[in-house]
Amino acid sequence: MNPTDTRLLDALGSGNSSTRLQAALAAGTRADPGFAEELVARCAIEPDFFVRDMLTWALTRLPAAVTVPRLRAELTSEHAQARSQALHTLSKIGDGDVWPAITRSLLRDADDEVARSAWRAAVILVPAGERAALATELAGQLGRGDRTVRRSLSRALVALGEVTEAALRHGLASTDPAVRTHAHATLRLLRDPESGFDAAVDEVNRIAALDSHQAEETAC
Repeated sequence: MNPTDTRLLDALGSGNSSTRLQAALAAGTRADPGFAEELVARCAIEPDFFVRDMLTWALTRLPAAVTVPRLRAELTSEHAQARSQALHTLSKIGDGDVWPAITRSLLRDADDEVARSAWRAAVILVPAGERAALATELAGQLGRGDRTVRRSLSRALVALGEVTEAALRHGLASTDPAVRTHAHATLRLLRDPESGFDAAVDEVNRIAALDSHQAEETAC
């Protein structure tokens, strides 16, 4: 490796985020396959969102034959960020052969960021014949996490299209209010994608409150 390349890769570990960002940009511009290992390794530990995004861009500039095996290996890392960023980058590369590596354990990862990345990657990489099964798997996590996590899950389900409606049936009938509300909001979003998740949740809650009020008046 020549001195210029060595300095560039050293800059990826700089204490200054702007320096790291410029180094990732330069690596992507150069598009040298020899950078792949260092770029993947940096993804696992980079604290700055914008630098991570540039690292992903740099990796997408390299041949998939070089990057994909390294990224797949990261999916079993003990470090959550390594798994999450590898999933994100694989979704950007879009190699359908990666689909078998998007395992149930990743889709149900205990770390919300990893799971969200897995959901996004899955809906991009899933073969047509597996879409219904994926929708069922994702619908099994309705009610999970905070509003941000639930919004991500709903978006993933909506992205799968018409197969999602059948997958929502169990959630729609759930005795768990959080699951039921999430399922109804996702269904509304599926039928009207322009409505937005927050608006869909608010509308479901409004209808539920109205129904409850009417039930109380009837009982009286």
